[in-house]
Amino acid sequence: MGTALSPHEYAVMNALAGEDLETAFDDLLQATGLDQSLVSAALTALAGNGWAAVTEETLTEVVPTEAGKQAAVTGTPERQLLLVLDLDQEIFMPDVHKVAAEKGFDGSAAVQWIFRKKWAKKVKDENGGADKLVLTPEGQNALVKSHSPDEVAIARASRGEILHLEELVEDGIDVPALVKVLRSRKDLVKLRNRVRRRASLTEMGREIVVGGITVAEEVTALTPELLASGRWRKVTFKKFDVTLDTERLVPGRAHPLARIVQETREAFYSMGFGEVRSDFIESGFWDFDALFQPQDHPAREMQDTFYLERPGRLPLPEDEGLVDRVRRTHEDGGDTGSTGWGYRWSIDKARQAILRTHCTATSIRALAEDPNPPRKVFTIGKVFRRETVSYKHLPEFMQIDGIIIDEGATLATLKGTLTEYYKKLGFDRIKFKPSFFPYTEPSAEIYVWMESRGQWVEMGGSGIFRPEVTEPLGCKVPVLAWGLGLERLAMFRFGASHLKELYDGDLGWLREVPLCR
Repeated sequence: MGTALSPHEYAVMNALAGEDLETAFDDLLQATGLDQSLVSAALTALAGNGWAAVTEETLTEVVPTEAGKQAAVTGTPERQLLLVLDLDQEIFMPDVHKVAAEKGFDGSAAVQWIFRKKWAKKVKDENGGADKLVLTPEGQNALVKSHSPDEVAIARASRGEILHLEELVEDGIDVPALVKVLRSRKDLVKLRNRVRRRASLTEMGREIVVGGITVAEEVTALTPELLASGRWRKVTFKKFDVTLDTERLVPGRAHPLARIVQETREAFYSMGFGEVRSDFIESGFWDFDALFQPQDHPAREMQDTFYLERPGRLPLPEDEGLVDRVRRTHEDGGDTGSTGWGYRWSIDKARQAILRTHCTATSIRALAEDPNPPRKVFTIGKVFRRETVSYKHLPEFMQIDGIIIDEGATLATLKGTLTEYYKKLGFDRIKFKPSFFPYTEPSAEIYVWMESRGQWVEMGGSGIFRPEVTEPLGCKVPVLAWGLGLERLAMFRFGASHLKELYDGDLGWLREVPLCR
């Protein structure tokens, strides 16, 4: 009678029976005309019965970028620099990028890789002049011998001669070492891991084919119609292996940063705060001057602040009296009882257009609009500083800022408010350290204990606005203020190792972030 198989198992068995050796998975798809998932399911079932064997091989697919295709024709950047050294024997280091620009190759990549391959070395000038790039014996050999493995791979992949790096084993190339090198050359090639599967019939499987195989009607459930007709005796019930891996379902979820923003809003709303907003293109007046920050302060220099070319200037507040009070406070203290900064205040500097360096500019606008107590407001927004990129610094980041205007406000009120905020976000250990900020006195930095790092981490600054800030704006009572980092909080909360992870859009990481932490 033969062995009854499901339609797709029958098709796969027939396709494999006609081959003496292993059959590639793609060839099985073509031979059977079935969908990939059906062929995979059939092979799993046949292998489970011992009738088929499946082997898998991981290969490294290599795809040249446009720059890689160009390098296959003109040579990699280090090869082009090597050819220049072959003619000149040495180049002053400051001239390398000039030469690269003239020849049309990447000078930075050329220097990096010519050192890595030891084709050249840097030699100090005995007379105290600029360092020189000098050809090495390895570089001389590279000029006369065959190209390095990465150059070979880039060239052959660009010409369509290879699809996988493993094909270069025949050339005597150490493929694992080559993969390691090419993963550092993302500008020239992209590497992708591919699994190649092959299948064949076992001896038992061939015996089943010889004994005869037929197509059985396969059903997934016992129905009233099958029972009433008696047809249940002739059909094959599909077996389900509950131990097999299934497709992972990933539900939609809010981005970790968006979650921290929402939790922050809810925390401050629950404490009776209102939310205020303003544009992140700001004038120097609101970002610096209204905060009693002197116009010659280092933070206002180009290396710390992003200045805009268009518009280069922004209008000052329509309230000329407010502008004049701020001016006089800077010059001689005005009516605040301060001595001021003792310089001539420049209206042109106050009108300079910048990307705001802190959200305190938003808070100070809110204070000027309504300085009457009692009032509590907060803001969340992007700020911009010319920061050196590190695991906890970016030139663009978000900040939580807020103020409390109240006749009875004290430093204890400030500490209690911020402690309660962090507790609402799940951080129980908070401490404050005395600090200095130009526009608050007293001032304090806020630190949160990060259990994952086993250390205290600074989260921002806080304090009580100086009279030189509040009185020109018409406020005569204490004003508590703070500016807190948001990304750093999200980073430690969700286990990110670098702030950039919050913006890279890595779906793998985003899907693994716990919903509750």
